[in-house]
Amino acid sequence: MTLFVIAYLAGALTVVSPCILPILPFAFARADQSFLRGTVPILVGLTASFAGVVTLSAVGGAWAVQANELGRYAAFALLAVFAVTLISPRAAALLSRPVVALGEQLSSGARPGGRTIGGSLLLGVATGFLWTPCAGPILGLLLTGAALNGANLETSLLLIAYSAGAATSLGLAVFAGGPILAAMRRSLGLGERVRQGLGIAVIAGIVAIASGLDTGLLARLSYASTNGIEQALLDRLGPDAAAAAASPLRLANDRTVPTASDARTPYRSALPDQGAAPGLDGAVAWLNSAPLTAEQLRGKVVLVNFWTYSCINCIRTLPYVRAWAEKYKEQGLVVVGVHAPEFAFEKKIDNVRQAIARFGISHPVAIDNDFRIWRAFGNSYWPALYFIDAQGRIRHRHFGEGDTTRSERIIQDLLADAAGNRAANGGLVSPDATGAQAAAAPAQARSGETYLGYLKASGFASPEGMAGDQARNYSIPILRLNRWGLSGNWTVAAESAALNRANGSIAFRFGARDLHLVLGPGPAGKPVRFRVTIDGRAPGADHGADIDAEGTGVASQTGLYQLVRQAGDVRERHFEVQFLDPGVEAYTFTFG
Repeated sequence: MTLFVIAYLAGALTVVSPCILPILPFAFARADQSFLRGTVPILVGLTASFAGVVTLSAVGGAWAVQANELGRYAAFALLAVFAVTLISPRAAALLSRPVVALGEQLSSGARPGGRTIGGSLLLGVATGFLWTPCAGPILGLLLTGAALNGANLETSLLLIAYSAGAATSLGLAVFAGGPILAAMRRSLGLGERVRQGLGIAVIAGIVAIASGLDTGLLARLSYASTNGIEQALLDRLGPDAAAAAASPLRLANDRTVPTASDARTPYRSALPDQGAAPGLDGAVAWLNSAPLTAEQLRGKVVLVNFWTYSCINCIRTLPYVRAWAEKYKEQGLVVVGVHAPEFAFEKKIDNVRQAIARFGISHPVAIDNDFRIWRAFGNSYWPALYFIDAQGRIRHRHFGEGDTTRSERIIQDLLADAAGNRAANGGLVSPDATGAQAAAAPAQARSGETYLGYLKASGFASPEGMAGDQARNYSIPILRLNRWGLSGNWTVAAESAALNRANGSIAFRFGARDLHLVLGPGPAGKPVRFRVTIDGRAPGADHGADIDAEGTGVASQTGLYQLVRQAGDVRERHFEVQFLDPGVEAYTFTFG
């Protein structure tokens, strides 16, 4: 229930996000009509179509992408007709008779005496096809859940809750602003001008959405970003919120403030009991260990780390997880990595085994390809840390990277609880992390994770448009920030883009210190040579850990490659990688 509340509140916050601006004219298009008969049907239609389209896009195949594109084209046409009938009924009369009839039906609600509910509902459905909200952490969580869990009632209800929140805030805005428009019509005789102004605004909204302004410039305007507010909602209302609020454990000068106890009283942790930890049954394989059972782990403090080997946030967390496993092993800590794949290639156990060797992981790793352990824990995040005491009870959760000081203090606290005394645990670990494992520079990042497969692709700018599951020649236009394109002959599949012929390229206009690209040699397994340029030149000192100063590198296995690390001032750059051999598969960009 908490997640439904969070989804609803996140949707309601979109009213202060710049990505809502292009659809405001559609919401206000019936503001001078009865609120229940004009505005409410628009908002109901928007909620239903947005939730349906996003669900299909998250779980469907190429047909869903193509159907969504057709729906968008139809929505553009329908709303354009509506805008024309608002601006000039005489111009609408010049259209063919069926279109005129539809336009008159749609526009009748905007005129005195108009009573159509169906027209308003149809406008709302069309608007839902076009709306692309700024993707904050909560919407990202919902989309990830949709992709993992498939089309089910919970997925659809969560997306409906999100869009219903947006509809509520839009409805309040129209409810407050509608009387102002009506007053202007009555007192100033501006009814026709107001109606024409709304028509012009609708056309402006269509142009903004068609040109990608809603997910480009508007999404980058930091003054209206809701990411911080959404993260605060997750922290306050998420699964760990009650525990964090109830816990008296606090950090001051890197020290845990102990609860009331003395030398005669065995130490007991003040962390709240969040319930029995599920078992680790369901793994398809175990690496670095035989399968571990709840009985074997009883009496041990257990840290369960949900991760996947191409996830940059997971990679940056691994140095701390490895260091904790080593430092506290003799004191009774058992670290268990649960590898839950995001992409299909991460289900290959040999790939995971190679990643474990590459990252120097020696603690046990459960291969959770069927997400049975993931679902048993009710998890929704990569990475996710679950802290389990010696009695097998969950005492704390942490989602995402960062906050390592608190995490280590909690490990120390649970070890003290297991031992019954606050024995000295030493200071905090300070792992030597290099390359992609080094800490991020979030304050400098203006770009976010961007998928290349059509299932979750965003920001695609090649003028040919994305074709799902079919070969197409692409070209790279002039790119704005956070837009990307392809050059050469590519086949874009659900999760990745595959190069069919040599010398194809991917370009991205980004703003961050680091740029990573998840890629691999494809099914053939033959290494693919590539060359990176930044602003048209060799990267030099700005090269990432997986290429040299000349920008040359080889994709020999599927995983995350660090291609850029800006050595000087971080600024907006044009990145391009040219693949000298065919067969490469590219999955997602991440930044840091």
